[in-house]
Amino acid sequence: MEKVNTSERLAELRKLMKEHHIDVYSRVIRAKIDGTANESTVVPSEDSHQSEYIAPCDARREYISGFTGSAGYAVITQEKAALSTDGRYFNQAEKQLDSNWELLKQGLQDVPTIQEWTVDQVAGGKAVGVDPTVVTAGDARKLADKIKKKGGDYKAVAENLIDVVWGKERPSRPSEKVIVQPLQYSGKSFTDKIADIRKELEKKKSLGFVASMLDEIAWLYNLRGSDIPYNPVFFSYAVVTLTQAILYVDESKLTPEAKEHLGDQVKIKPYEAIFNDLTALSAEAFEANGDPAEKKKFLTSNRASWALNKALGGEERVDEVRSPIGDAKAVKSEAELEGMRNCHIRDGAALSEYFAWLEDQLVNKKATLDEVDGADKLESIRAKHDLFMGLSFDTISSTGPNAAVIHYKPEKPLASVIDPKAIYLCDSGAQYQDGTTDTTRTLHFGEPTETEKTAYTLVLKGNIALERVKFPKGTTGFALDALARQFLWAEGLDYRHGTGHGVGSFLNVHEGPIGIGTRVQYSEVSLAVGNVVSNEPGYYEDGEFGIRIENMVMVREVETKHKFGDKPYLGFERVTMTPHCRKLVDTSLLSEDEKTFINEYHQEVFDKTSKFFEDDPLSLAWLKRETAPY
Repeated sequence: MEKVNTSERLAELRKLMKEHHIDVYSRVIRAKIDGTANESTVVPSEDSHQSEYIAPCDARREYISGFTGSAGYAVITQEKAALSTDGRYFNQAEKQLDSNWELLKQGLQDVPTIQEWTVDQVAGGKAVGVDPTVVTAGDARKLADKIKKKGGDYKAVAENLIDVVWGKERPSRPSEKVIVQPLQYSGKSFTDKIADIRKELEKKKSLGFVASMLDEIAWLYNLRGSDIPYNPVFFSYAVVTLTQAILYVDESKLTPEAKEHLGDQVKIKPYEAIFNDLTALSAEAFEANGDPAEKKKFLTSNRASWALNKALGGEERVDEVRSPIGDAKAVKSEAELEGMRNCHIRDGAALSEYFAWLEDQLVNKKATLDEVDGADKLESIRAKHDLFMGLSFDTISSTGPNAAVIHYKPEKPLASVIDPKAIYLCDSGAQYQDGTTDTTRTLHFGEPTETEKTAYTLVLKGNIALERVKFPKGTTGFALDALARQFLWAEGLDYRHGTGHGVGSFLNVHEGPIGIGTRVQYSEVSLAVGNVVSNEPGYYEDGEFGIRIENMVMVREVETKHKFGDKPYLGFERVTMTPHCRKLVDTSLLSEDEKTFINEYHQEVFDKTSKFFEDDPLSLAWLKRETAPY
């Protein structure tokens, strides 16, 4: 991982900050101490839709800092620059940030949050500026309150200063075509989905819902795009009221089939028109809504931008809620669940073929392959399978010490040669028209150490424990997280990432609102039948190796002898179909029940995927060996 020299970029930004402070935005963000202008610029990772993965044109934090991880928050003052990120990226950030930057490791003792660090910079009347389209209204309010208590100011800056520094080098906004997601894969028409949203509006006595999350809009209208790499979404906004359904999108993106699909039931308006329209729509609705004491409000997601909130009229006219579209999307239809089962069989076969090929190349043919060569080969194998639409994220193909970098991204010419005598971690996924996959397997092609085998087996035991659990309806992923960590904890070990995330159906590979982990939001929404979630405990030793085992599971109702409190009981149905690594398993650490569980899983993998290898003796032999019973 290469450091980017950010000195020139920061100098240009600071000059621009000062110029704007004095000349253009003097009444908005000006503050002076001893005659010197002072302000901070806040640079989140997200785009205007709070997307986790973003289009190249929105990678502002990456551009200004040089840090390429998907999670991080930068703040620049006239004298300092700080970047905050979580445990997945500590190793990566240390390698990529140059000497201009201070790294704030989120969650570690005595390390300030980026908000605390920012507030510390504003004493004495300094101002903090932000592009209001890239921060949520809630985050803006919280930070503004803290800054004001320290005598500072927090203001919206209409022009994104990073974009100005970036200039002509900034990539153009994508304009890819929007296609229809057929009913056979979605399982529910968009008219039925809109009807459900309107029921929510009536129940909450609301004027309408403004949708800004791209995957929610794609799901709502049964459309897909490719404006953001690996995410089948398109830049858009949506408004649903009791009488209207509006899609704000560049109409030239819509294929004839997409236009016919939407028909006259959805009004198409330009993407850029959303802010002016919301101001007009809000004013009209409130003018016609009678007694001010009984005025209804618009609903937005609690992840909607500050700019959208301001356009609607602020807190007096907006209720921020957990998105009803997000909640509905997380509960998959029967068609989506069946699609998940089917695509994971094809994907599991692709992974097994890749691992068999890789082992043969490294061990038998003594080939020299780097991590990118491996990732490219895996993509080419996946592309042969039905309904393949692309990858669901950058493949994490990592050898030896690189496997300890949790979200490692290999790039030529810096990618390491895959060492058959070291651990190899492959975290990868694909988009198929009938579902989205995300699987991690950790392998060894030589003789693993006892330490590596012990760590792998403890992770595997946690993976099994979570997959086998039965729990009453109403249980959250927050409550289940410890099941996956228990065997590591018993040895004083742990990992710095969540245990599971929701997964979309031919949509974003990371999907809320459910998940398994210690994040507060995972305690707010219980798991429900139809959720699809990952199960991915791990263990990492910086500079040595990394281990992660990730399977996709679906929440289903299960039979139990009793039903305490007359509650249904739930469990998981596994869908990932590729074996675990035999060489890394220390069977002495497994119970007989765990061995039986693994044997049954491996038999299922063989039964469902071996048909793909009728003319591929290499892959078939590998599959037979890896799925042989213990």
